[in-house]
Amino acid sequence: MRYRIKFSYDGSAYSGFQTQKGKETIQEKLEEALTKINNSKKTSITATGRTDKGVHALAQYGHTDIDVNITENKLKRALNSNLPKDIHVIETKIVDDDFHARYQVKSKTYKYIINTGEYNPLERNYVYQYNYLLNIEEMKKAIEYFKGQHDFRAFVTNNKEKENCVRTINKVEIAKKKEKIIIIFQGDGFLRYQVRNMVGILLRVGQEKIPPEAVKKILESKDRTKSGKTAPAEGLYLVDVEY
Repeated sequence: MRYRIKFSYDGSAYSGFQTQKGKETIQEKLEEALTKINNSKKTSITATGRTDKGVHALAQYGHTDIDVNITENKLKRALNSNLPKDIHVIETKIVDDDFHARYQVKSKTYKYIINTGEYNPLERNYVYQYNYLLNIEEMKKAIEYFKGQHDFRAFVTNNKEKENCVRTINKVEIAKKKEKIIIIFQGDGFLRYQVRNMVGILLRVGQEKIPPEAVKKILESKDRTKSGKTAPAEGLYLVDVEY
């Protein structure tokens, strides 16, 4: 029987979501728990997408096939009792056998948090400690250039020339809450490091090193070398996924 699993995690202690030899990952912990529940039969999970080392998720999804007869609520409880405290299953749901957690996604929402105030050691793994003022009004102008359908090749790390880098971003938002800047991107999909690279260029705009309209030119250039540094992982969260 196929189940859709909704889960959250603190990515601080992991080398990303995807299984990697010799490293602890979110996928590894989930599959260990699923295998134990599934009468020790090796059981895999296919997630909505991968998150990188240090990235967090408030709502990540995956699908898995389990042979044992178990209710949705019992599966949720069994998983949480076998998972470390920094990974939590929010919901389990029986779905059709052709459901696919990755290919049937309609949109994803990511959030990035920047602290422009005093360094906070308690938040160092959860908020990017930039700790300097940024010109948020200029950043608001710049982020608008990301809206719509674009070839995001200039904001994708290690992309191949033949790879399809066209994606659609439906919603962008920048808000300031006290000393924190919160950046939101919602779109039909995001490529590896895309969100962090887009935040990286917004930081340059906020530092007044480049004007907002430079974002449009960089997008059109399709040249990764022009978009600058990748923002740190700790400020990034996968917030929601829609099917």
